Amino acid sequence: MSSARVTTSAATLQRVERSAGELSSAATRRMEATHDWYRVLSAEDRSWVGLVAQAGIAAFIAWLREGGDQTPVTADVFGTAPRELTRSITLRQTLDLVRSVVDVVEQDATALAEPGEEQALRESVLRYSREIAFAAAEVYAHAAEARGAWDARLEGLVVDAVLRGEADDSMQSRAAALGWGSTTRVAVVAGSSPPGGSEGVVDGLRRAAERVGVDTLAAVQGRRLVCIFGNVDDPMAAARAVADHFGDGPLVVGPTVPHLFAAGRSARAALAGQSCAHAWPGAPRPVTADDLLAERVLVGDAPARALLLDRIWHPLSASSSGLLQTASAYLESGGGLEGTARELFVHPNTVRYRLGKIAELTGYQLTDPHDAHTVRIALALGRLSRPVAQRTTLQR
Repeated sequence: MSSARVTTSAATLQRVERSAGELSSAATRRMEATHDWYRVLSAEDRSWVGLVAQAGIAAFIAWLREGGDQTPVTADVFGTAPRELTRSITLRQTLDLVRSVVDVVEQDATALAEPGEEQALRESVLRYSREIAFAAAEVYAHAAEARGAWDARLEGLVVDAVLRGEADDSMQSRAAALGWGSTTRVAVVAGSSPPGGSEGVVDGLRRAAERVGVDTLAAVQGRRLVCIFGNVDDPMAAARAVADHFGDGPLVVGPTVPHLFAAGRSARAALAGQSCAHAWPGAPRPVTADDLLAERVLVGDAPARALLLDRIWHPLSASSSGLLQTASAYLESGGGLEGTARELFVHPNTVRYRLGKIAELTGYQLTDPHDAHTVRIALALGRLSRPVAQRTTLQR
């Protein structure tokens, strides 16, 4: 950047000073006429923008008076406006403001400058406008940094509230501030945090989720990384898209719930699944919390116990087609059709048919090792849930 002094005569400088008010008004009129965004601002924001224009022209006169070789223009020009103004107008719109002021001064350069100094005044305006543009970028960079830090704190508080099941008014207001007030189709994903520092982990995860059209809230909590998906139609696909941003080990996806304020249920399932997923060495990554119901029961997860009873024991025990007895006999015989048929005194095809009905009724295939393990746990829970008198008469 050139540091050559700006040569401006006292007469030109005096004319510019006398015209400061008219230049500010002319810049405002130009913005009104050429920029739609300015016309839709609130009266308060428009007044702040006008003050910024006035401050810019005043600073230009001071800069011109010093010959243009003093300390470059800083963000102090924007000090008259509140920081909240950066939420009302964008950096591009601020540059529109700068451009409007520059255009007005350039247009009036002939009338403002002494004869022969018109070009020098125009060049001074252009140099100064460049400084103002850099100052505007600095203001927005600081605002974005502060807003990002604040949003990260809010995000961490919301994630923590979800994990604690604290769906109160404070979480609602924080979620609304993050744009999650009306988010639907929410699912929680839990995994280990990647090795090294946590800096950049959440940003990278968020970018990966954005590529598949999913909103995210995420936080690193020690060795654990928790991600909340919003507006998600296929949480497993979304989890696969962000899996590389987690550390090694299980990656567990909780069930989808209607909104953020019900996300505690999804979070509890995901965290419970993560705590016991290693009990299933062949578990896929990611894996749903529902696929880990048997493992969750083993670590005392009461919701998993209730789900297993509802999905397997109750339907089978309510069936009049011998499905409960067939499931029990099949599992006890080691998964053999012939042995099960002999045990039940039926044809193997009957056993095959009943296995199909069991899968249709419960969603679990007894021919799949892990599904069979889950059903075995469910049947044990069901037997334990029966009154003692009924246990003695219950066949298997």
